[in-house]
Amino acid sequence: MIKVTVWNEYEHERTIPAIRDIYPEGIHGALKTVLSEETDMIVRCATLDEPDQGLSEEVLQDTDVLIWWSHARQDDVTDETVMRVIRHVHSGMGLIALHSAHFSKVFRRLMGTPCTLGWRHGDHEKLFCVNPSHPIAEGVPLCIDLPEEEMYSEPFSIPKPDEIVFIGWFEGGAVFRSGCTFTRGYGRIFYFQPGHEECRVYDDPAIGRILKNAVRWAMQHTRLSEPEDNVAL
Repeated sequence: MIKVTVWNEYEHERTIPAIRDIYPEGIHGALKTVLSEETDMIVRCATLDEPDQGLSEEVLQDTDVLIWWSHARQDDVTDETVMRVIRHVHSGMGLIALHSAHFSKVFRRLMGTPCTLGWRHGDHEKLFCVNPSHPIAEGVPLCIDLPEEEMYSEPFSIPKPDEIVFIGWFEGGAVFRSGCTFTRGYGRIFYFQPGHEECRVYDDPAIGRILKNAVRWAMQHTRLSEPEDNVAL
């Protein structure tokens, strides 16, 4: 079984009625519902205002893949939490960073770059699969039409990805590397752009298929108790 923890700052859904109407159980709740359809996944949720910000040492030790959604409260995540997550990624825990989590402390520190981009509210996106042989793309259409999504655009200041699986094209003319993979230590990382809180993106079955595939891809069977250190020989 793959143990998945879906982490969400859980701010918009509690404070903005229109977004609560879209995700009454929170974005984390919606993601848990999608992933729990799979018989090989055990899914739990964690949120920012819980003890240890929902990501205690015990939770992370019991997590094979961590899914991260954040936006309005990026700076409220403590350095202690960030370093705890990064240590587990380097030790082999998978990480899936969704949408505005590109600007989370965790993702930026793992990338070592600002992770800035261009954005604009409200657009129509066509999400193109440019690497159909990749495991994350298995069973996914070559083009997914998202009638409503927040526009993200290049330049996206990330390091060169290991692989680009999806590219987004927006009706306004922008393009974006919407699905990218990275490796840090023993950990696999997938950044996936769709998921603006004002849109029902996670209801789309094709988006759900991508997330399920990404969880299986990010799951590593090699997991260290601690990241590798200098070794005396």
